[in-house]
This record gives sequence, C-alpha cells and structure tokens, in this order.
Amino acid sequence: MEWTYFACIALSGAALVAITLMIPAGVFMRYVMNNPMSWPEPAAVVLMVMFSFIGGAAVYRANVHVAVEALVNAVSPAARRAMRRAVDACMGVTALFMIGYGIHLCVITRFQSMAEFPWLSVAFVYLPIPIGGFLTLLFLIERVWAGSPPATSIMYRDQVSELE
Repeated sequence: MEWTYFACIALSGAALVAITLMIPAGVFMRYVMNNPMSWPEPAAVVLMVMFSFIGGAAVYRANVHVAVEALVNAVSPAARRAMRRAVDACMGVTALFMIGYGIHLCVITRFQSMAEFPWLSVAFVYLPIPIGGFLTLLFLIERVWAGSPPATSIMYRDQVSELE
C-alpha cells in the first residue's frame, strides 16, 4: 500500500504542478501576447478532477482530511469506537458509490468528446472518480484490517523528528 500511496501523491503532485504552469501561461498568452490559447483551462479542469479524486484517496490514507473531532473527543471511549466504525462504514459506502456511479458515468460518456480536445473521450475525464473510489476503498480496508500505517511509512517522512 506504500507504493500505491506514493503513486497517488506523485500523480496528484504532477497534476498540480501542470495546472500551476498552464493557467499562468494561458493568462500570459491572452492578456500580454493578445493571442489566447483555447486549451489551458479545459486541460486544468481535467487535471483538477484527477488531482481531487486521486489525491483525496491519499489524503484519506494519511488521515489529514478535514474532520471535526469535538464530538468524538467529548464521548466515552466505547462511543468513540462506535462512531469511528460508523465513519468507516460511511466512507465505504461513499467509495462504493464513487466506483459504481463513476463507472456508469464513464460508460455513458465514452463516445462524447471535449470541444477543445476532440481526440479525448469525456469518459477519460471522469475515470479518476471510480479509480479514486477504488483507492479510497483499498485504503479503508487497510485501515480496518491492519490499522494505521506504521511509523516507518513514507507519509510520516515530513514529520518533525523527536529530539533525544
């Protein structure tokens, strides 16, 4: 799962870097060179879909997603465990929905193309939805089955080391 997590981070990071380069280039060409390009904004949207769903799975595994812990911290340990199981069940249902609906979306849009990219099927644009759902489900199964990733995991490399 470490390599899967690393691949998610690398892919999401590459998409974010590409978006960061494309949008200013499009703005420069439009307003400075007075020669607008039609592809930077739709390409950024395609990459943002990939960044959101693939990166979202990695964020879930790293447990750095937005969460409100006030209620969880205010209840007894037994209630806390039950709430965490309920959250895992909700995440499982959400991941399964993303897989099922994402595949359905890809199937019904496979013959459509984007105006700016006539060679690109719209199904490719929506493909990160079921992939992200599958990855989230894998990371959820890992967490439920084996617990949190070990302290030697690559996701903890940017943590401050304890001083002796």
